[in-house]
Amino acid sequence: MNSFAEYFKTMYEANANAAEQREIHSCPDLIECVQQMGFLPLLESSINGFCAEGMMAEECRFIQFPDGSWEWPLWQWKSSVLENGNCVYGKFFEKKAGFISLEWWPDFYNWRRSQSPTPAKDSIEDIILGTLRENDSMITKDLRAACGFTGPKMRGKFDAYINRLQMSCHIVTENFVYPTDKHGKEYGFGWALLTTPEKLLGRNACLCQHSAKESHRRMAKHLTKLLPHAQEKQIARILR
Repeated sequence: MNSFAEYFKTMYEANANAAEQREIHSCPDLIECVQQMGFLPLLESSINGFCAEGMMAEECRFIQFPDGSWEWPLWQWKSSVLENGNCVYGKFFEKKAGFISLEWWPDFYNWRRSQSPTPAKDSIEDIILGTLRENDSMITKDLRAACGFTGPKMRGKFDAYINRLQMSCHIVTENFVYPTDKHGKEYGFGWALLTTPEKLLGRNACLCQHSAKESHRRMAKHLTKLLPHAQEKQIARILR
């Protein structure tokens, strides 16, 4: 098999339950997979098997130990993929996180921005973006506090704004920051370090030579070829 894309296509053709097949054994495998496929949700998506989690080898799946500690290579590899994988990460697919290769990012950015233009001046979204730009990058909880979302039940409301701004490609995840214990060992699931795509990649990396409709057509065609058993409405929902 010459590429993950070819493997993934064969996986669908050979077995309707694609999640039962495994291929990713290492972080370099995951990086290659993102580059070959172009679009890859991290966890389960509405298209069966279309996610990194569904392609993980058995030895790389989530494990929880009797003492309550856990090991989850996919989660632990995220930072390395962001640092070395030539891709962008954020909640891009039905408000769920995933990777997009730099090759496809201009088209994705172009399409999503056409559907959700710059927030109105002095709107909550505008205040969030302004605060983030002033600081270059911030972990979610610090950005939430800086924007005044500190009262009861404010976390959920703030996260809804952040999700919308990620879906519209106004905000991306630069990396993850982990707390450390008294021995200096990192623990937990980490905090997302948020920034803007223009700050992370530069404006030129976000420019696209196609119209928004052409970008959508190109992406839909690519995903249809990659996922031959996915329904048209499923692909439309992934790109929406």
